Amino acid sequence: MSLESLYQEIILDHYKRPKNKVLQDAYSVEVHHNNPSCGDEITLRVQVENQIIKQLSWDGVGCSISQASSSVMSELTQGVSIEKALGLEVSFLELMQGKGQVEADEEELEDAVAFSGVARYPARVKCALLSWMALKDALLRAGGSK
Repeated sequence: MSLESLYQEIILDHYKRPKNKVLQDAYSVEVHHNNPSCGDEITLRVQVENQIIKQLSWDGVGCSISQASSSVMSELTQGVSIEKALGLEVSFLELMQGKGQVEADEEELEDAVAFSGVARYPARVKCALLSWMALKDALLRAGGSK
């Protein structure tokens, strides 16, 4: 199996079986973001205690890339500090802006490296970034800095 095929499988798995895709009642901040060019939408709820993301939940509609990216983002950031989550957002943004030329740190980004191929398709980059932009917005509202 090629690396590209493996990455496609990871994206499809997160799309078919998304993680944390149920809005929880307990949250510190809620944000709603949409991509008007394609109709993708996400509502993100983040519960922060002592600068740690205690719970992150989301719901949304959209293409497989936006939904899978939301799932991956929610797994990566659950239980980490706001600072670390914002660092992950920066790393993912760099990956997406790299036009397929950026070598991702698999230890840091885990399943998010599967989106490296998406970076070669500018029209799809916004799909992959939607949940990450919502996360950044929510964390800045919750008291993060950057």
